[in-house]
Parts: sequence; C-alpha cells; structure tokens
Amino acid sequence: MIRVLFVCLGNICRSPMAEAVFRDLVDKENLTGKIEADSGGIGDWHSGEPPHKGTRKLLDKFQIGYKELKARQVNVSDWGNFDYIIAMDEQNRKDMQSVSNKAGSAKLAKLMDFVEDPREGNIPDPYYTDNFDYTYELISEGCNELLKYIRAENNI
Repeated sequence: MIRVLFVCLGNICRSPMAEAVFRDLVDKENLTGKIEADSGGIGDWHSGEPPHKGTRKLLDKFQIGYKELKARQVNVSDWGNFDYIIAMDEQNRKDMQSVSNKAGSAKLAKLMDFVEDPREGNIPDPYYTDNFDYTYELISEGCNELLKYIRAENNI
C-alpha cells in the first residue's frame, strides 16, 4: 500500500481538498487498495473540525466525497507512516522538515513540484485569499500529475 499525506497550515482548506481530490482520482483509476491518502495540518487550531465551508462547497460542486474528513495535526510518526508527504507551499514543506526525526523514509515535496511549468510554485491559502476556485484548479492539476508520478515510480 502506497500512502500519501497532504499537508497545509490548519488542515481545513487546501490539504483536505487535495486528499479528497486525490482519493477521487485513485477511485476513478481503480487503484483503491493500492494507494491511500490522508491529510494533516502544521497547527492544531482546527483539530477535529470538518473541512472549511469553501472547500466543502467546491467538493460538492464536483461530487467529490469528504464527509469522513476531520482536521488533525501532523506529527513525527507521519514520517514513518507515509511514503509521500506533499506540502501545499514552501512554508509547509519547511515546517514538515522541522517535525522530522529522520527516522522515516517518506519523500517530501510540494504538490506543484509535480506540475511541469506550474502557474504557481505554492498553492495559495484560500482561508486568506477566499479564492477556493483557483485553489481547486491548482490542486486538481497537481493531484493528477502526482498520481501519474506515483504510478510511474511504483509501476502501478
């Protein structure tokens, strides 16, 4: 089982959106049982909360499930529990490095690292920009490319 963790600041906007979009892609590609996704936040401010209403609205619009998603804070054990840790922006990537105990072997990257010639290197936080549509566009593009990368790297 290949495990992917999406990370953002509070785990209510970007990372749960990426988790839901990625899970939907995995299901559509008949890879359920081979690839699994989760998400977490650097901070614990929203632990236990569902995704932000803006995220839920976009996922509903595209009929992507999210009902079971609840915010959680990332921790050191995530490094050993996941194969890929995918940050939404450079600060999230740096923050994940600081929670590393170097024991895990997860590959750390930003989601937009998988997109050739991306419009943005970081996915803007719609909690602050209120532009959930743009965030969704970037996340969808990034998740599609990430899945291609994982399939190629793992021969699935």
